[in-house]
Amino acid sequence: MAGRGDWGIADGWWGVDGRWHALDPATRAALEEAQGASEHPGGPPPGPPLWFVGQGDPERLLSPARLELEDGTELDAPEHLPPDLPLGSHRLHPVDGGPTTLLFVVPRRAPRPRRGWGWSAQLYGLRSAASWGHGDLVDLGDLAARAAADGASLVAHNPLGATLPVAPQQPSPYYASSRRFTSPLYLRVESVIGADLAADRVERAARAGRELSARRRIDRDAVWDLKLGALEAIWGQVRDARVVREALDEAARDDALTAHATFCALAEHHGSGWSRWPDAHRHPDRPGVRAFRERHADRVDFWRWLQVECDVQTAHAASTGAGLMGDLPVGFDPDGSDAWVDQDQLALGCRVGAPPDELGPEGQDWGLPPYVPWKLRASGYAPWLDTLRRNLRHVAVLRIDHVMGLFRLFWIPPEAGATAGGYVYQYGTELLDLAVMEAARAGASLVGEDLGTVEGSVRDAMADRDVLGYRVGWFEDEPPRAWPANTLGMLTTHDLPTVAGLWTGADAAMRTEAGVPVDEAADARLRGRLASLAGADPEEPLEPEEVSLRAHAALAGAGSDLVLATLEDALGVRERPNLPGTVDERPNWRLALPVPLEELGPAGADRVAATMREAGR
Repeated sequence: MAGRGDWGIADGWWGVDGRWHALDPATRAALEEAQGASEHPGGPPPGPPLWFVGQGDPERLLSPARLELEDGTELDAPEHLPPDLPLGSHRLHPVDGGPTTLLFVVPRRAPRPRRGWGWSAQLYGLRSAASWGHGDLVDLGDLAARAAADGASLVAHNPLGATLPVAPQQPSPYYASSRRFTSPLYLRVESVIGADLAADRVERAARAGRELSARRRIDRDAVWDLKLGALEAIWGQVRDARVVREALDEAARDDALTAHATFCALAEHHGSGWSRWPDAHRHPDRPGVRAFRERHADRVDFWRWLQVECDVQTAHAASTGAGLMGDLPVGFDPDGSDAWVDQDQLALGCRVGAPPDELGPEGQDWGLPPYVPWKLRASGYAPWLDTLRRNLRHVAVLRIDHVMGLFRLFWIPPEAGATAGGYVYQYGTELLDLAVMEAARAGASLVGEDLGTVEGSVRDAMADRDVLGYRVGWFEDEPPRAWPANTLGMLTTHDLPTVAGLWTGADAAMRTEAGVPVDEAADARLRGRLASLAGADPEEPLEPEEVSLRAHAALAGAGSDLVLATLEDALGVRERPNLPGTVDERPNWRLALPVPLEELGPAGADRVAATMREAGR
């Protein structure tokens, strides 16, 4: 790609202001060094050969080869690849002794979803009468059952990634310790196998947990203490049970799960993420880690067991009604499990973010470590494939956050501010093809969050592969009925004002209170779009509930294959889940819905669902 150089670093970028921002030479040097320029002065090493082929394409070979399929089957390929190769990662061994090629057989397109609609929920805030102050996987299943009864085909939820197993618990679902594994905060303790064997301890914790639901603000640390204590009590009763040992024997064959369970035991032991651990434990391959795992085998098994239970409850939630729509974040905590395991492929010290614009003149620093593109490719994309497979296991649709990041990411060098960052290109079409491959194998559809400044080539690549893009009412000048079919339509997102917050002005007041500048002209434009969606005069004194119903009627008639209605908008909630640019200035990711799951219908969800059904959704 022009202007990217040997290390994939762009010469600059076009800002939202229409101006070209040239890359500072010092930034280029720092980003080259972060990718290994000192060790490889001639540029990134070429790595092992990789070959992407379309399923069914009878590609001609340069020489006879032996094919080793992903399932272990071996085939001879004298001149051409067999046309009926299954999707997946295979190995091509030349008979003449040349280097082995990693062969990816990919579909041309991802599965397309049937036209439909769904609810979007922040699961932590979806609490039922049985919740312990925090929504859980049984609540998710109950919502899926309710959604199916409403005529919905989907329930979209926030990322459920595992947090660091220490206090304080990270509130942001987009800053998890691991994207591959689930936070035990989402477990319904009473549904764990063997909970009845520790009934007294579980019931005491349950009473305390249900009392936490009286507060709208979620106390994750209190929930964590209660759930961890109750789960430890259950573990003490079931650790030697035959059914549990059989499950753990199978789980022990999962190397990634073993690494994650070891990380959790180490983090708990040291009381922190891995950046502050002693040298003997700083890398998963060190003898000290193996020795720790052997000495603390029971605790490692405990953390394995929690993931087995999370998987069981997630699978049940996925089987109760509407399909689940998972959410894959763009990155993970640099002090967490994924970073510890994949540290050799990361540009540690660099962070991912966004360049300065009129809304963020200092740029954005998301604090997420990027993979070094050539190192990730040289691994055969093993971390990416494992992450995809685990996230696709129980979903009907997977949302890829910041899909532009598959193609290029804004890197901020170590010890620099976001204004000193630059774009680093990745092998975007390969990453996207692998996502399509794994989605097809799972029978799931893909949605790419393509909001903001996105290169046209990225949207073309998505469209060619039937990866749905976004249409958000707050940003679109065209009416929803004109939105293209291969999109996911919404009125708003978790980072944008709710209908009630925008219409009443409450969102602007909350931004002012949090110290976030309010652009009155931008707010007026958003309010004008909402009024247009609702067929109302922006100055008309309509109640926000009426505006919401009218706007949802327009959304129901969208040309988009899928549309999502947020539970916040159905219930007239004025606070958005997250206010970008703030951390502790307001309770981001910490507010529950104002009513329990059992009361969603009369509180507003029934009316929105009826609107969707009446529109033929």
